[in-house]
Amino acid sequence: MTIFSKIIAGEIPSYKIAESDLFYAFLDIAPLQKGHTLVVPKIEVDKVFDLPLFYMSELLVFAQPIAKAIEKSFPCNRISMVTVGLEVPHAHLHLIPIHQAKDIDFAQPKLIFSVEEFKAIQASIIQHL
Repeated sequence: MTIFSKIIAGEIPSYKIAESDLFYAFLDIAPLQKGHTLVVPKIEVDKVFDLPLFYMSELLVFAQPIAKAIEKSFPCNRISMVTVGLEVPHAHLHLIPIHQAKDIDFAQPKLIFSVEEFKAIQASIIQHL
């Protein structure tokens, strides 16, 4: 099982944003920006473009209201969709609020939040869903 499958199964805690039969969305614990959320299919497929076609189309349908909720919670120029996929061998989509292109530089230091701050970020996004 990948770490994402363990999170989906509830074996590892997460700050869940949304869930469907096919996908699970939760806050990235090493975020680039406040509101950085991961959208993960519930099936284990390493590369995003190896997902079955049905999952590919439904991924964006599931992610859209989450992206809009992030944007309402954390004013930004746009929500970026990034599929790096090197750190965990489980397809996933990063939804990251950005003001400029450098905001999605994965080489930059990650933000650190307290449990209380993560819960506040989570609550704000969920409130706007």
